[in-house]
Amino acid sequence: MQPIVTSLITFIVAAGLVTMAPGLDSALVLRTAASDGPRQAALTGLGIALGCLVWAAVVAAGLGVLLEASRLAYAALRWIGAGYLIWIGYKLLRHPRRTFLTEAPAARAGRASFTRGALTNLLNPKVGVFYVSFLPQFVPVGVPVAPYVMLLGVIHMALGLIWFTCLIAATRPLARWLQRSAVVTALDRLTGGLFVAFGIGLAAESRRL
Repeated sequence: MQPIVTSLITFIVAAGLVTMAPGLDSALVLRTAASDGPRQAALTGLGIALGCLVWAAVVAAGLGVLLEASRLAYAALRWIGAGYLIWIGYKLLRHPRRTFLTEAPAARAGRASFTRGALTNLLNPKVGVFYVSFLPQFVPVGVPVAPYVMLLGVIHMALGLIWFTCLIAATRPLARWLQRSAVVTALDRLTGGLFVAFGIGLAAESRRL
């Protein structure tokens, strides 16, 4: 039992550091919190977290090995993901908003936020390859791999949700400042630039991690 406890503690520390490292997921949640409010940001974070859980399930089922081994499968998902990120970034750069007010129904806006978060994660093959190489390191000898990998995926998902909650809470004291037209436009352009940069970086990736 002790190796499992040690494994879980080590994984929580390592996964926590990975979760808090600056990246596309955190940028997307922050931008959504600033632009659309805490509810939409929470749904975006939930989409990202569930995307991680899907990747964990893929790795647990052994399909992640295919992504790591198949150049064609990796390239196809990489180009789809890059295209999606560049398209979202282009829209933000081309048509930045001056206000965060929207006439879209709350339910529809919520679905859009959740879908954007999920697709941003699911269409990034680096997440899959990262899971293939990262999660198995924490599986103790003699423990069934698939269930344990899913447990690690659930823990990583929980850590992500906790981190996103902290990010969302951090935007609330700045809410009034974040509603200014100049700030709204700047945030959309900054986020759009980040999306395009991540998309180009993903498209230019010449080899698997």
